[in-house]
Amino acid sequence: MNASKEERAQILKMVSEGKISAEEGARLLSAIASHDRPERTARTSEALRGRWLRVQVFNMATGKPKVNFSLPMGLVSVGFKLGAQFVPQLEDIEDELMAAAEEGTLGKILEVEDPEDDERVEIFIE
Repeated sequence: MNASKEERAQILKMVSEGKISAEEGARLLSAIASHDRPERTARTSEALRGRWLRVQVFNMATGKPKVNFSLPMGLVSVGFKLGAQFVPQLEDIEDELMAAAEEGTLGKILEVEDPEDDERVEIFIE
C-alpha cells in the first residue's frame, strides 16, 4: 500500500507552516515512499539492463520534434524518485512504467496530445 495522499499532504503542510524544513520533509516523503515500495531484485535489474526510455515531444502544427532524449532504464527510477518529491502522482507512473519494462514491453507505451500547448508527447521503451 502506497503512502496516502493525506500523509503526503500533512508532511507538505508541516513544511509550509515551518514546523519542519524542506529537507526534513523530503526525507520523510522519501522514507514513507520507500517503506511502501518493494525493492527491485537482481532479476529486475537484469531485465532492465540495456533498456532505454525515449521521450519525444513534437510541435503538433509543424510535426517537428521539440525534445528528443533517451535515458537508461536504470536512471529512470532515480529521476522519478526525485520528481515524486514534488509531484507525488509520479510514483504510480513509475510503478507502471517499470512493470512494463520488466515484463519485456518494447515500443511506444504512451502518447499524449496537449492541444492547449500544441504538443504531442510520445514515450517508448527500447
